[in-house]
Amino acid sequence: MSRVLIYKRTHPGDPDGDGVFGCEDCMGAIRSRTFDAVIGVGGIGHEARSHGFDGKLHWIGVGPTKQPGEAWMRGPFVTFDRYIDFGSDGPLLSEVAPALAKRFYSSRLRHLMDGFAGKEQAEIAKLLLLAPARKQKRRSSASSGCAKGKSRRSC
Repeated sequence: MSRVLIYKRTHPGDPDGDGVFGCEDCMGAIRSRTFDAVIGVGGIGHEARSHGFDGKLHWIGVGPTKQPGEAWMRGPFVTFDRYIDFGSDGPLLSEVAPALAKRFYSSRLRHLMDGFAGKEQAEIAKLLLLAPARKQKRRSSASSGCAKGKSRRSC
């Protein structure tokens, strides 16, 4: 299995509308780690609930390309060969990946890249197939809608 970063997200806007991960410096230095894909799932706290994506599959990116971030950032901008953003319309993680949902929502786990059990690995593989190939040329962070100088250090 490829190396997949799965993390709980609490706010919209990162990745941005062009699929650039890191615009608000979300997940900071973790974006610098080596991974083959990212799955963003909605947290279950107040902020995620207020945005309507609590407990839901939010976005998937496969085939990352990293570009240097702004000087104030803790990690690079990341774009993907395959990408899908479900927004607040994503399916509940408990319905499409019950083992992963149990692992993430029964603890204070924030992100994970290693140590997935067999059933979790099978669910991850199935989820990654949901991300279609990008139809348009990937934009650079400079041409995307990334916020300049705005950091969400709590991400």
